[in-house]
Amino acid sequence: MRLLLSPRWMVWHVLTLGAMVACTWLAVWQWGRAGSAMGSALNVGYGLQWPLFAVFFGVMWWRFLSMEIADLKAAGAAGPGGTAGTPDRAPSAAEAPVAGSGTAVAGTVPSAAPTPAAAPASASTAEPAVPAPPAGPSPFTSRPANAAPPRSTDPQLRAYNEELARLAARHREESTP
Repeated sequence: MRLLLSPRWMVWHVLTLGAMVACTWLAVWQWGRAGSAMGSALNVGYGLQWPLFAVFFGVMWWRFLSMEIADLKAAGAAGPGGTAGTPDRAPSAAEAPVAGSGTAVAGTVPSAAPTPAAAPASASTAEPAVPAPPAGPSPFTSRPANAAPPRSTDPQLRAYNEELARLAARHREESTP
């Protein structure tokens, strides 16, 4: 019950309810529009489509809520310092310390008893492995200004790009007064 009344979930409740009300209002509006002199089959289609969107918002709200409850139950079943239950999703880098390091990672709370690095792990108490960060830069961040794109080894692609560069240079020459 505390989860349902947490500030984060209160925002999700309001957003979901607002989206469902907006979809319902749009469905009613489309049905009214379909019955008017200017209405068409397109309005009927939208009138049927908007309630599906409202149901989708409700289903996704329920799914996220049940996933969060399952995570809390798994964390509660594990108890303090235990590994009895693992959540359905992998912990993010900010949530999980490096396994077996004995040191806290930035953004995490250190545990009461760090795991020794040399302790043998049995199959039943092994912690899930935390994936290593990617070796190169992330493809989801902006590229530095001085970084050049990698050169292609495909001769056809290279010829195509050279032709595009030649056409762009010719266009700049022709459009400059």
